[in-house]
Amino acid sequence: MEDEVLVAERGGVLEVTINRPGQRNAMTRAAAQAIGAAMDVLDARDDLRCAILTGAGGSFCSGMDLKGFLRGELPVDERGGFGGICTWTPKKPIIAAVDGPAFAGGFELALACDLIVASADARFGIPEVKRGLVAGGGGVVQLPRLLPRALAMELALTGDPIGAARALELGVINRVTEGPAIEAARELAQVIAANGPLAVAASKGIVRDSWLWPLDDLSAYQNPYVAPVFASEDAREGARAFAEKRAPEWKGR
Repeated sequence: MEDEVLVAERGGVLEVTINRPGQRNAMTRAAAQAIGAAMDVLDARDDLRCAILTGAGGSFCSGMDLKGFLRGELPVDERGGFGGICTWTPKKPIIAAVDGPAFAGGFELALACDLIVASADARFGIPEVKRGLVAGGGGVVQLPRLLPRALAMELALTGDPIGAARALELGVINRVTEGPAIEAARELAQVIAANGPLAVAASKGIVRDSWLWPLDDLSAYQNPYVAPVFASEDAREGARAFAEKRAPEWKGR
């Protein structure tokens, strides 16, 4: 039996590929646990700066494996929920490289990533209501944060998908490419990987966690993320490298 998730390294970037192309990369429990384990590797190793999550065979992920669901299997791991990352995220960034369908849990999996790059043929939707289900992996929670209420409601209640161009127009995804999404995702990953790793992790944490911070206490809530970065060796190295007109040599400390 082939591995349901493939993991490779490329220039400081961990590439994680859902490898069930015959099932349009429908998510299983084994695949969810493998993705979660890969993200542990990402966070544990200083030489890995970010991850790309993609799917094999021209599809990103068509959602939950319904055959598994009928057997009583849910495609989750205990910490990360659906796909290993929908209720937990590593400190380092994840880029979703989406080709073809990202439906149901597949869309939720993409939304759980920090950035989304899509090919022109990509489609996004949460069609759970068409199956008598609810987009419980984060879709009906995340979309109202990203879109006007009426648009989020339309996606949730009709279950109809949108294409990559419309998703870009709405600000749900970052980039659309005419070729495979993985190549554009790699370019974006290398830009991120060239930056200070402590600063990148802190910036991700603030963007994600600040949703519910009280406006009067933003500085107090932000300081635990920012203060260690400003006190780090990397901060001094960044300033020196700028003054000396050279590329910085990050240490991650």
